[in-house]
Amino acid sequence: MYIKVLTVSELNSYIKKVMDSDFILGNAYIKGEISNFKLHTSGHAYFSLKDENGKINCIMFRSDVQNLKFIPENGMKVNVKGRVSVYIKDGAYQLYANEIELEGMGELYIAFEKLKEKLSKKGMFDEKHKRDIPLYPSRVGVITSKTGAAVRDIINVSRRRNKNIDILIYPVLVQGVNAAKEIIKGIQYMNDKADVDTIIIARGGGSIEELWAFNDENLAYAVYNSKKPVVTGVGHETDFTIVDFVSDMRAPTPSAAAEIAVPDLMQFSDRLHTMKRRLAAVTDRYFENKRNELELKKKLIENNSPESFIVNGYSILEKLQELLLIKTKRKLEIQREKLLKYKSILASNNPQNVLSKGYSIIKNKDGEFIDNVETLKNENDIVVIMKDGAIETSLIIK
Repeated sequence: MYIKVLTVSELNSYIKKVMDSDFILGNAYIKGEISNFKLHTSGHAYFSLKDENGKINCIMFRSDVQNLKFIPENGMKVNVKGRVSVYIKDGAYQLYANEIELEGMGELYIAFEKLKEKLSKKGMFDEKHKRDIPLYPSRVGVITSKTGAAVRDIINVSRRRNKNIDILIYPVLVQGVNAAKEIIKGIQYMNDKADVDTIIIARGGGSIEELWAFNDENLAYAVYNSKKPVVTGVGHETDFTIVDFVSDMRAPTPSAAAEIAVPDLMQFSDRLHTMKRRLAAVTDRYFENKRNELELKKKLIENNSPESFIVNGYSILEKLQELLLIKTKRKLEIQREKLLKYKSILASNNPQNVLSKGYSIIKNKDGEFIDNVETLKNENDIVVIMKDGAIETSLIIK
């Protein structure tokens, strides 16, 4: 029997034809655990499926990768649909995957909780790292799908609240393995824009697989390290993703994110009018108090002014003058009364009155009164005082 000699390439080609013609291998549905998952820059995904006893290499081309609803991670238990064939160049068979589904939803929840716990321990969810959302932004950057309802809701709500707000849209994929990378690029782009005040990351509701891009660890770090405050509005009110915990403010929906990021101009106007009225009232009250204070100080100055002091001094001086005059008059009256009294006493005791009756007064030459004969006998020169004068004489006593 003749056996044809084949080249390696011919052998590999033959095996490939055999495998490609097999129905089961052409429609394989394999379950296993993902390992060594790698997303190449080309967009293709390379990984392995393994179980307790074996392993098979797998490849998923970019066109199929873009349709994935979640980002596969090592350790996930999945069901992979595809075909088994040979790569002629290497002579190795592998699974060419078309679809990847989680074997159980619990896998995603486990992965979610593990990443949540990891980032929480690092303090990335702490309130002290949260930045304040600007109250009056002039420009808001929105990172979301350009075709979804989320972007329309955000624009409508923002325009209704503030028709002057400037909205910068950065369109991205919001699900699939490339979504997280595009969102990260969007965050970098918004951070490079000096006039962007706030960043909104949003998408509409969906299943946990569809929202899985927002549970990406690299995306979480991009949000955490953003220089601009980030508001997330991912899914519905009951949906929580990792970026919600890392962001500066989590909104339950994209519309709510717009309400947080964009102030209501009407409310602002009402608040401004209220503040204006309060300011006017405070200003009026302030100036009224100052006027009263000024009036009080004016009166105080008037009461203590030199002119007032002098006028009061004149008044006091006039009163003192009147008092002095009254006291002087009273004093003079008293003295006059005393004088009249003394005058009366003197008049009643005036020797002149006695002399006018014929009596006389005798003094010696020293001016001493002589009031008896014995003293007179001893005097030679005497002065005799009469009513009409005095005469000196010598006395000769016989």
